[in-house]
Amino acid sequence: MLRALLRLMRPTHWAKNVFVLAPLVFANRLTDGEAIARALLAFSLFCAASSAVYIFNDIRDREEDRKHPLKRHRPLASGQLGVTTAAVANVILALLAVAGGLVLGRETLAVVLAYLLLNLLYTIRLKKIVILDVMAVAIGFVLRVLGGGTAIPVVVSEWLLLCTIFVALFLAFSKRRHELTLLSDSAPDQRPVLARYGATFLDQMINVVTASSVLSYALYSITAETLSRAQSRLMVYTIPFVLFGIFRYLYLIYQAPSRLNPTEALLRDLPFLVNIVVWAGLVTGIFYLVD
Repeated sequence: MLRALLRLMRPTHWAKNVFVLAPLVFANRLTDGEAIARALLAFSLFCAASSAVYIFNDIRDREEDRKHPLKRHRPLASGQLGVTTAAVANVILALLAVAGGLVLGRETLAVVLAYLLLNLLYTIRLKKIVILDVMAVAIGFVLRVLGGGTAIPVVVSEWLLLCTIFVALFLAFSKRRHELTLLSDSAPDQRPVLARYGATFLDQMINVVTASSVLSYALYSITAETLSRAQSRLMVYTIPFVLFGIFRYLYLIYQAPSRLNPTEALLRDLPFLVNIVVWAGLVTGIFYLVD
């Protein structure tokens, strides 16, 4: 049962919560022990909050998930775990997230509550409304960044928020494209909103947010604020690694499609992981080692 509970919490998706740590790195607080501790607590509470959201979603969608080629193996859809056990775990995780928000202060608590409310609305209604479904997902990433900023606390750069929302939209539209391709004619039965999407339309949206993501990061890397905090003009040289990461993701979606969820596929893709590690190392070195 414990193994099924862990699968239900989807720990592989906790990787998305690294956005919580972005303000810590880009605000030059990585050498501040207290800030690191608070940021890690914020990361943990968003892991609890996101797992609570996943469980609530799986409880509501368990019947539809049984018809899905991949989701039918989830603990609730497959019958490995009971609804009552899942509901108790859902409440405990949500309470842990709220308690962590209380520890970090009212502003962080407000962000956590907003995140939980947004995802509650998403599960109940927003995921059925075309365009709003991916917008809700993107706002969830923005709330992660804001939560990390309020936890330290620092003022989050508008450029960082722009980069976040465009990257999140890129991921969300790409996931819809993957679902549409994987499920084919049965897509609307599994996720009704897919009936309102089409491959051509999604490709157009992906093109828009891909260009926007690259441009916003490029501009962020050369703004006066970034140059001041990094005390260096070297951030511009991290742009090729951002390009490679985005291009690699597109390659996996279009040229090497997998039945795996795109997030899980990325976490198993060695070139992408190496690129992320190198990019993170360069950014850290530019902000903290270059004088």
